[in-house]
Amino acid sequence: MIRRFAAVLALALAVAPAAAKEEKLNDAQIAHIAYTAGQIDIQAANLALAKSHDNMVRGFAQEMVRDHTAVNDKALALVKKLGVTPEANPVSASLTEAADKKRSQLNHLDGAAFDRAYVENEVAYHKTVNGALSKTLIPDASDPELKQLLETGLKLFEQHQEHAEHVAAMMH
Repeated sequence: MIRRFAAVLALALAVAPAAAKEEKLNDAQIAHIAYTAGQIDIQAANLALAKSHDNMVRGFAQEMVRDHTAVNDKALALVKKLGVTPEANPVSASLTEAADKKRSQLNHLDGAAFDRAYVENEVAYHKTVNGALSKTLIPDASDPELKQLLETGLKLFEQHQEHAEHVAAMMH
């Protein structure tokens, strides 16, 4: 389940932009992808907060809500300042579709099985998002402020990945 989601997400974030390199992502599309990725993680964290009774998992989920909300708020303020309207695109649509499927799968789990699946998904999700940020979204961003926000987000999301890996290791 987790590997399948990670593979779909990797395809959506890495292969789709690579295949469309002739049509480089524009800043409006990049902003929409980044915002969508953040919203997906907020929704997953809210599910964890509703389902998990594990303090470590709940603490991690609270961190995801706090940090991704803060980054998304900064992104929305930036696109407003720049007069850019985030533009839906095949990558953001694929992200949303894969996340909806994953959330449905997670919703059918309870207890320790849910906690493990949620945390393993967070590890895979952050690895994939961080790869997309560093290899596609940041290099393709043309606005210096957008690029800087994405770079700041990448540093924070790399910390999230490490934290998720730590929580996963503590659970096994």
